Amino acid sequence: MDRQPAVYIVASDRNGTIYVGVTSNLLGRIYQHRSGEIEGFTERYHVKRLVWFELHERMESAILREKQLKNWRRAWKLALVEKDNPTWRDLAEDFGFDPLPQ
Repeated sequence: MDRQPAVYIVASDRNGTIYVGVTSNLLGRIYQHRSGEIEGFTERYHVKRLVWFELHERMESAILREKQLKNWRRAWKLALVEKDNPTWRDLAEDFGFDPLPQ
């Protein structure tokens, strides 16, 4: 999964602040969010919990999907997360990341 286009949603907590992003390296990007390497919105609002992601074959399709999701209403994004992750579990732990403090 090192170099595969992905669209992802990170959150500060359940129903908290959310961010939709796109990357060609999901695990690397999650590391950047968690370590604070990415300045700006996600660092300021402590948005570090991976709650949803979708892999793509091509970066072009991932970018189109990201743009689509960014235009969605917040309620639709929350429903998307809760469809596959109803407890808002941090999916990054499945890839070996340490649990975030509560």
